[in-house]
Amino acid sequence: MFNKFVISIFIFIMIISNSSNPQSVKDRLDMYKSVTLTADLSWLSPNEKKIIPILIEAAKYMDDIFWFQAYGFKDELMGRIDKLYPNDPVEAGYIKKLALINYGPWERLDGNKPFVEGFGNKPDCVSFYPPDMTKEEFEKFDNKDKKSQYTVLKRNNIGELKVVPYSVLHMSALDKAANLLKEAAGLAEDAGLKNYLLLRADALLNDNYQPSDFAWMEMKKSNIDFVVGPIENYEDKLFGYKASFESFVLVKDPEWSKKLEKFNAMLPGLQKGLPVDENYKKEIPATESDMNVYNVLYYAGDANAGGKTIAINLPNDEEVQLKKGSRRLQLKNAMQAKFESIMLPISDLLISKNQRKYVKFDAFFENVTFHEVAHGLGIKNTIDGKTTVRDAIKEYYGALEEGKADILGLYLVTKLYEMGELKSGEVMDNYVTFLAGIFRSCRFGAADAHGKANMVRFYYFEREGVFTRHNDGTYSVNFEKMQKAIIGSVQQILKIQGDGDYNAAKELIDKDGSIKPELQKDLDRINSEKIPIDIIFEQGMNVLKF
Repeated sequence: MFNKFVISIFIFIMIISNSSNPQSVKDRLDMYKSVTLTADLSWLSPNEKKIIPILIEAAKYMDDIFWFQAYGFKDELMGRIDKLYPNDPVEAGYIKKLALINYGPWERLDGNKPFVEGFGNKPDCVSFYPPDMTKEEFEKFDNKDKKSQYTVLKRNNIGELKVVPYSVLHMSALDKAANLLKEAAGLAEDAGLKNYLLLRADALLNDNYQPSDFAWMEMKKSNIDFVVGPIENYEDKLFGYKASFESFVLVKDPEWSKKLEKFNAMLPGLQKGLPVDENYKKEIPATESDMNVYNVLYYAGDANAGGKTIAINLPNDEEVQLKKGSRRLQLKNAMQAKFESIMLPISDLLISKNQRKYVKFDAFFENVTFHEVAHGLGIKNTIDGKTTVRDAIKEYYGALEEGKADILGLYLVTKLYEMGELKSGEVMDNYVTFLAGIFRSCRFGAADAHGKANMVRFYYFEREGVFTRHNDGTYSVNFEKMQKAIIGSVQQILKIQGDGDYNAAKELIDKDGSIKPELQKDLDRINSEKIPIDIIFEQGMNVLKF
């Protein structure tokens, strides 16, 4: 789960929808900080160096498929933009660049508002369901695969619903990608990587991803990692069922990975100690989980759309998680770029002077890391045993789960400091850095699960007196109230998930999952200071040095 952990803005004063002012579009583009994605690859073996360009080529096919999922045909949209501005190629160029960032004509980090003339609101169904299909029609449709993450619904020649597997719909691109994975597997020296790539190639062609998920969990020693396929469900705003294609090409950071080794064995004990009734923590997390630190070489598809993921917690398959756990991949170079370009400037603006000393990269790294760990704790199936939490909460699952990971991660950090297992600083570093991170993530807006989760968190903290907003517009953390609020929020969210309480999830997110006037003023101040909204990448073989 990205957190695509990799992994999610506020409403700007200047709205560029249907605007004829080139500067307004240029201003929006200037809010994205360009970062070069590279890393030291000199220590890799000759074969490992040969594998990387092959995986990047395979990742590009995930990009093509996600374009189709999120909008349709990319070339059609680019041509449409050119036709709108036949005498103004500069304006057309700006709009096309913004479309490339967003994989369509709707700005993801501004509530999915359209910025290309002629487009209305982004449809919740995108390409996963017929645009005229109602939720009632879906519920009445008798087909066992209709909720599958790896199918779309279309209409047959007499207008009835039918199910089409991804492997059929995207056959051409997936066949080419699968062949590239097999080519890379032929060069792989690590047995785990070889097995995973071969099984993942099969999965792209038959929609059975679980065997390759198990193989990925067993891939412990490879220096190279490759996330590929339909993974996250954020794009499906209608039900949250359908998975979107994406990819990451990664290389391990051995030194930073070593720092995280000891935490895997602690997961069952941490689960057992959660501050909730036994029914809400009865699932035992598998101890085959691992945590490692990577540098990203390439993002593609859903992972590259809008806000960029800086950590990964996968696989999402609840059965795999219960049997094998999950892998938590911290994306250090992307994380460092966000901290330096966004977190520190926000802190200088909104955190009180006497608490800015607590905003540290190590605390940011820990908060993100244990956010991903927290995805694997709590409960995956409702306590009545009838269904998964994901199916019960439906379209509110993404925001609620991200909120759980945020607050439960902070709870874990607190406990690990109390146990003496974290020693890089003090827990106040994590609390103040977390508050600064709320302002960063609220900017992802109400169209983003991470953005909604942080809005809910902000207003919960506000009601509990966790922070004080001073007359100069800066914030400071109340340590004792923060500790109490963390426990209360963990209890609230785990109960909603365990009960499979759709109505409670809806009430919570509908009530607080939007930006209210005072918070908007603070976000507008961030905007006025030209602090980047997120990062975009210069990436690919042309920037990598072997």
